[in-house]
Amino acid sequence: MSDAAAAATPIDTDLSEVSDWVALLKPRVVSLVLLTGICGLLVAPGRLPVALAVAAMLCIALGAGAAGAINMWYDRDIDAVMRRTKSRPIPAGRIAPGGALAFGVGLAAASVAIMGLATNWVAAATLGVSILFYVFIYTIWLKRRTPQNIVIGGAAGAFPPVIGWAAVTGEVSVYPVILFAIIFFWTPPHFWSLSLYAHADYARAGVPMLPVTRGARETRKQVLLYTLLLLPISLLPSLLGYAGPFYAAVAGLLGAGFVYHALRVWRDRQDAEGRSLTGDAPARRAFRYSLAYLALVFLAVVVDRLVLR
Repeated sequence: MSDAAAAATPIDTDLSEVSDWVALLKPRVVSLVLLTGICGLLVAPGRLPVALAVAAMLCIALGAGAAGAINMWYDRDIDAVMRRTKSRPIPAGRIAPGGALAFGVGLAAASVAIMGLATNWVAAATLGVSILFYVFIYTIWLKRRTPQNIVIGGAAGAFPPVIGWAAVTGEVSVYPVILFAIIFFWTPPHFWSLSLYAHADYARAGVPMLPVTRGARETRKQVLLYTLLLLPISLLPSLLGYAGPFYAAVAGLLGAGFVYHALRVWRDRQDAEGRSLTGDAPARRAFRYSLAYLALVFLAVVVDRLVLR
């Protein structure tokens, strides 16, 4: 080994270890959580000092990441048998389970404490409830017991705009609850689209996702039904006077696009047992669209509030 290679090896090792700890936080999930939390903070009446606003956003991100780390610790057995998760740091043996649990619990406690000290204890309590809900209600109780795991457990991911709003106002009101409802009804078609093409993984791990317990045909129908429910709910901010015509137009167009993708999922060509004959291409496109949909709807909320009103 050359001197240069020998010198680089410890650094490379250190960076890979850091990336494994970051991976425990589920950064892609955290990015959406943070976006919706920031939107809640920005549309709330009043303003926080910049330093406290940054602290609140950091706490939302750390709290979501902490819940993800604890989820990976608890699910390490099923992650090890699922193709899309077997290379995660714990099942791959790169991080010890006990270390991951301590990491997650420590970050969770720190995020709640800092939120309370930096903003207020209503926001801190809401953040704490969201972490506990994700860990105990979704991960430990629902995920391995019922195909409704995503429907009920999806509430955990819907808290961020409520937390952001509470960080500014010290209370919870109707508007952030509507934003909560948008994420809540978005979650089932988002995750069920994923589960349609990852159903073999869930079946192998014994996770009762809807395609495993009720079949792909029923799952496609539920994707469409929840997407149809989401469309009017997404328009409530404008219908109730919290947002203007710009938001209504954006939400309506994005919602129509989501319905289009859900219809494609529902009408996907299937064999006699309901399995896709197209490699679940419509479900994959619906899943990708759902990610863009949520981000753009919440950005429209902010533009409507800060730029156009």
